[in-house]
Amino acid sequence: MFVPFLYELRKRKVPVGTTEAVALARALIAGLHESSLDGFYHVARALLIHSEAHLDSFDEAFLSYFKGIEVQGNALTNELLEWLKNAVEKRATLTDEERALLDQMDPEELRRMFEERLKEQNERHDGGNRWIGTGGSSPFGHSGAARAGIRVGGPGGNRSAIQVADARHYRGYRNDLTLDVRQMQVALRKLRAFEREGLDEELDLEGTIDATAKNAGEIEVVMRPPRRPNTRIVLLMDVGGSMDPYAHLVSRLFTAASKASHFKEFRSYYFHNCIYGRVYRTDRFDDPMRVRDLIAECGPHHKLVIVGDALMAPYELLHGRGALDYAHDNQVAGIEWLMMLAQHFDKSVWLNPEPQNYWHGNTIEYVRDVFPMFPLTMDGLGEAISHLVRGKSSRRAA
Repeated sequence: MFVPFLYELRKRKVPVGTTEAVALARALIAGLHESSLDGFYHVARALLIHSEAHLDSFDEAFLSYFKGIEVQGNALTNELLEWLKNAVEKRATLTDEERALLDQMDPEELRRMFEERLKEQNERHDGGNRWIGTGGSSPFGHSGAARAGIRVGGPGGNRSAIQVADARHYRGYRNDLTLDVRQMQVALRKLRAFEREGLDEELDLEGTIDATAKNAGEIEVVMRPPRRPNTRIVLLMDVGGSMDPYAHLVSRLFTAASKASHFKEFRSYYFHNCIYGRVYRTDRFDDPMRVRDLIAECGPHHKLVIVGDALMAPYELLHGRGALDYAHDNQVAGIEWLMMLAQHFDKSVWLNPEPQNYWHGNTIEYVRDVFPMFPLTMDGLGEAISHLVRGKSSRRAA
């Protein structure tokens, strides 16, 4: 059976179980894979993978489990050529049928025909007609029926499936990788919210149908205000110092958010280490904005997103006069400014690019007590957006 292949997937944290195994078995019995490894690759991927984040892991497992078959096929070719080369010496070990075949054709002629056939199949990418899944040497075990077996070669062949898996086209979809601009834009699109504003200048199709039906078929046109974006975002970004290694990530997030066309309002500000009474409109820390003024201008319905590693000396976060720049409002501790922001905005999150195994035993723990914190990865950003949209997430980052 193909159970060992399923365990290869589970080793890579791909959620496959009994339901997927039964579905794949039925597909193989029905011959949907066309008895080829190429067909098996596409059928198995369609039935076993439920999230694009696991596509690359599927390719990894497929390569790990099936790549050796190509080597076995080459070994078979070499073994057969060697057998033909020494056919005369091995006559005593042959069956009567095999000896009769050798008597009819010259061994050199057989070898030449076999090599020509291999060349033709390689040019067509056929690769022969070796079957797996029907015998003891099959990675699918003894119970594979012929119609559920897999031909290594023939139409479709195994080269295409192995090459597709080896290309690893889906690395960028993994949920354990940091995000690029496109992925961030796709994720941020989930924050879209619309409300109807303005004059009644858009056709309400469903309303028109209902009104016409109630009017005994006499057409009655119903208009409505158009839907306009209603999402307001405030993005605060930590830059400099320990955030320098993550500058490219912060830049990507800013680019994705600033280019989004589905926000009614987008504000972005910068800070260093922690917020001490003011934030800045540029990453050069000029053009300051007082936090109290920001709170006055932005209502609780704005969604607050803070990006930073939350790493600093404890006194910078927990004590008054902790700011390194004396121009800041040093009478209030940084943690109190963070609490003020968290209390004002109904929905807020903190995105942390620091690996999660470093989130313990430092100032990150204090910040996590104030804001829901998520890793700045595809999975983490998705969780953060779910929290901003619904006010909660399926799991809080540990």
